[in-house]
Amino acid sequence: MSEASSRVLYCHCANAKVVPAATKTAVLEGLNAAHVEFEAVPDLCEMAARGDARLRDLSSAPALTVAACYPRAVKWLFAAAGAPLPEATTKVWNMRVETPENVLDGVLKEAVRHTDPERVGLRIDPATIGLRDSATASLPVVPPSPQETQLAPTSGWKPWFPVIDYSRCTNCMQCLSFCLFDVYGVSADQKIQVQNQNNCKTECPACSRVCPEVAIMFPKYRHGPINGEEIKTDDVRREAMKVDISALLGGDIYSLLRDRSVKAKSRFSKERDDDRALQERQNCLVALKKDMDIPAEVLAALPSPEEILAKAEAAKRRAEAALKAAAAQAEASS
Repeated sequence: MSEASSRVLYCHCANAKVVPAATKTAVLEGLNAAHVEFEAVPDLCEMAARGDARLRDLSSAPALTVAACYPRAVKWLFAAAGAPLPEATTKVWNMRVETPENVLDGVLKEAVRHTDPERVGLRIDPATIGLRDSATASLPVVPPSPQETQLAPTSGWKPWFPVIDYSRCTNCMQCLSFCLFDVYGVSADQKIQVQNQNNCKTECPACSRVCPEVAIMFPKYRHGPINGEEIKTDDVRREAMKVDISALLGGDIYSLLRDRSVKAKSRFSKERDDDRALQERQNCLVALKKDMDIPAEVLAALPSPEEILAKAEAAKRRAEAALKAAAAQAEASS
């Protein structure tokens, strides 16, 4: 592998505080000090949301090393931008959970594989680069690079939108049925997809909580598996998560949920919970009305159960229609 064929991407995750600041700083400083060519971007999620052409350029490289967050999240963020990553030639190092030393060691080894280390300037032990304590105080201070000065948040927007893991998605349309904000739609070949990401309500991961196959991620979320963390057996609820949303919204949804025997017997992760999902969706509706400056007495009466139920029924009909169309296409092609 030549130096030119190996690309390195560093994500600063500037629009959220989910990656430790000390880790980001140490890794960035280490890459600068090692004189390895790399591309530093403010926020990979934002790039994916905007379909940034640079992601397609990076994904087409013969080899790509990424310092960012959970590998599963990175993989499907690239895919969401139409830039699928080749698994065999892509390495992702997770700054959310790994130490700066481990990230730097892994990234630098990949960056200089089959190259002359002296030619790329690896003159400092990558395990100590950037860690300014008594043991490393004698290391030269690396001035801010052009990349570092460009890593501030690009806007006040926090890139918050669902990312679908299609290796797990069964196209059940549960997310389309559940979301009241028209975030989801279906493609021409009747495949579920995120079509209106700007409609998604920041900090609401409700659809991820009710996905039977844990196929929906929000990379900026705090906890796994919603943030892209690897999935454990207890995260998968399948049939237990296939709730009848319309029926729940037709009455006292919280008492109905409390009465379900599965609630008392649940051993599943608290992050995968339909009660929390419904509460989060309700919170989003309330916040939406506040943004429109509706008087408190009117807000108290909105949204009515009928209005919510009508939206839920409409979403359910869209999901059912998409499933029928997908089945018809499959039958026609067989």
